[in-house]
Amino acid sequence: MLAVDGEWKRRSVLRGAAVVAGAAATAPLLGKAAARADDADADALFKAGKFEEAGRAYEEILKKDPTNLRAARQRGHVGLLGNKFPDAEKYLTMALRLAPDDKQTNSLLGDCYIRQDKFALSVPCWRAAGEEGYAQWFAAVRGEAYQIHGDIGRVAWKQTDPFPLVEASLNGGPAKSLSFYTGAPSLGLTASAAKEAGLKPVYQEETEFEGTKIWVYYGVLDSFKLGGIELRNLPVGWSATESGADVSSDSDGLIGTWVFYHLLTTFDYAGRSLILRRPTPGTIGKVRADAARAGTKALPLWMSRDHDVSSIGSIAGSGERVMGVNFGGTSGEAALGMPGEVSKQLGIRTDDERPIETFAHSHPTTTYPCYPKQIRLGTAVAENVYCETDPEMPVNVPWPYGPGYDAIGHFSHCFFKPYNITLDFTGMNLYLAHGKAG
Repeated sequence: MLAVDGEWKRRSVLRGAAVVAGAAATAPLLGKAAARADDADADALFKAGKFEEAGRAYEEILKKDPTNLRAARQRGHVGLLGNKFPDAEKYLTMALRLAPDDKQTNSLLGDCYIRQDKFALSVPCWRAAGEEGYAQWFAAVRGEAYQIHGDIGRVAWKQTDPFPLVEASLNGGPAKSLSFYTGAPSLGLTASAAKEAGLKPVYQEETEFEGTKIWVYYGVLDSFKLGGIELRNLPVGWSATESGADVSSDSDGLIGTWVFYHLLTTFDYAGRSLILRRPTPGTIGKVRADAARAGTKALPLWMSRDHDVSSIGSIAGSGERVMGVNFGGTSGEAALGMPGEVSKQLGIRTDDERPIETFAHSHPTTTYPCYPKQIRLGTAVAENVYCETDPEMPVNVPWPYGPGYDAIGHFSHCFFKPYNITLDFTGMNLYLAHGKAG
């Protein structure tokens, strides 16, 4: 499931959170960018994933022209990618003053607010961005959202393939089997699980999933408990066919990135467990200290489109480039997915005679097996492993369908099996180590 469709909508990702996991939108460009501070060069730096340099370039533009809407918006976007909320709010608010009805600015600022659980502040932004579903959904979340109770939740996976499954409790009910995927935003449920949990929709809309009309519902869950960690008062989505039946029966739902970025999350592939910890200075400091003792360097972590996570990796000698990192989900046997242009530019052996008909974001696509000599994420290396390339995947996916920067591919489920990976959304660092988590 590797392609990105040109008709991507936000509801597609919400729908995916409720029923199945697709692939993250990542796409590449292999060239380098100049560092002169004018509009074109600042944009080139951003597009190339040189975010710090791009941020400084946009600031230089604004010093000369404080009415430059794009520079203000893009400088805010740079801050948002790294969860640097004061910077993001400062420049996105500046952009909003310049153009109050600008949909992209409103969408980015809305995302900035929901990452901080400032749901009420996000409502007018989503409405101005044309996202009425988000506006009504977040307006319904009253009081403190994502309240954390407990210090650590560690649960074993019931299965690993074709996707991981863990058990969790909804509103104090019996254990439900949930998958997880960082390519999806919210916690999403099946219709039957939502009904059993006593959920009532605050907004609903009709859409289409793999050629079938379905209904997507938005509500608020009182309690979500996984092991020794409980989250209270959190947004949740679910979906149903026109008859009210479950859209998918593979699991009772899917845990998305919004849950994970509220916690210090470890995807322990080698130990077949999911570990969620309260993100205190102490727990984060321990992760950093453990990594230092093991000689493991922290990798940068960025988040775009309110849920997609990326870091730095390489394919077949490409050099370090921005790449998606997809944890969980249904990814088949491929360790990595890449656009067709990348596999061609890097001279990667591709089996064009064995097409794979699959889906991505609920739309059909065709991918092909390919075998790069090496793929790398920090100290994690795989050589001559099975990957997939998609000729239809764009090199760059601009807003509103993607983040607007280049990436040369995305690591998926199978790549991570020998490792444990911890995501620190406070410092925006990714820690990867071989073997089981301690």
